[in-house]
Amino acid sequence: MRVAITTDWMDTFGGGERVLHELHRMYPDAPVYTTVYRPQALPADMRGMDVRTSFIQRLPGIRRSHMAFLPLMPMAFEQFDFSGFDVVVTTSSACAKGVITPPDTANVCYCHTPCRYIWDLYHEYTRGRLAAPLIAPVAHWLRMWDRSSSDRVDHFVANSREVAGRIRRHYRRDSEIIHPPVDVDRIRPSGRAPEDFYLVVSRLVGYKRTDLAVQAATRLGRRLVVVGGGPELKRLRALAGPTVEFRGRLSDPEVADLYARCRALLFPGLEDFGIVPVEAQASGRPVIAYGRGGALDTVVDGVTGTLFAEQSVEALAAAIEDHEARAWDPAACRRNAERFDAAEFRRRMHDAVSREWARVREGSGAPKLRVMGALG
Repeated sequence: MRVAITTDWMDTFGGGERVLHELHRMYPDAPVYTTVYRPQALPADMRGMDVRTSFIQRLPGIRRSHMAFLPLMPMAFEQFDFSGFDVVVTTSSACAKGVITPPDTANVCYCHTPCRYIWDLYHEYTRGRLAAPLIAPVAHWLRMWDRSSSDRVDHFVANSREVAGRIRRHYRRDSEIIHPPVDVDRIRPSGRAPEDFYLVVSRLVGYKRTDLAVQAATRLGRRLVVVGGGPELKRLRALAGPTVEFRGRLSDPEVADLYARCRALLFPGLEDFGIVPVEAQASGRPVIAYGRGGALDTVVDGVTGTLFAEQSVEALAAAIEDHEARAWDPAACRRNAERFDAAEFRRRMHDAVSREWARVREGSGAPKLRVMGALG
């Protein structure tokens, strides 16, 4: 197969970029098409990729924030020419799936979520902003484009049941669920008894709800170590009592060491999937998580962790106390994490891509909408 890969942007390194990394390992000759590329933000072994950027890369101000250019991204992806490719594999949470491909080229989208800025979290992102009346018509147009461009995708792959539900709700499309790759071999159980502290590993932004963990630990007098940085740090420090410690951003080995030593990971946000709970379980440690979103795919309630039903300090504090009343098996946590190994991701994605390529070649692929039309 002659394969091309598309991704929304390449100027940070997170869960989406880890998926991109694995896809490129599967198809090492595939060029990567994206809007913005900042190689210094990526690991060294990703800087040798054949990256082909859009006109947005050359616009002034792009180094400060790519999100300001979101309204231009549909046009940017539609300008890429995929003549000569058999398959385009997209890893996307925004606009990359909307590329225009030839009729005999399969379009397979690994969807992290339909664009949260214009769908599920639109009101949260715009609430209280002076520019909200100006954002509204742009967001309306982006929703129309996003919905119609979803018809260009031959096969959707969702990273969790939560995201599969969003794809069905917003795009009216079915999807195959393939969980993201987690490097479980990098993180191993220590074999030692846990130390007396809880752990949060997260970007410190509002929807991650780290405030619940900070307040619950403060109320119970439990020691909590918070790893990560972000705009919420100042507010979280103001909420924290003397038992809460902020470590900032740490290296992967430092985080792995904390996983291996903590009593449990606290995961109070609603996530599309969430790699961090899988990494904690790979180290043999249980997870206390909000029982919605990706946690339903990654945590076995009562076996590898505790799920709580409400995003409140009271519910999380009760879950911590319930956790402390139980015994936890590190081996069960490790076995559960191994379901998400990167090799399993590569095997299932290769099967999905090959199957869709064969289907399109035989003329039985889903019909594609090549231009924006009525939503119907």
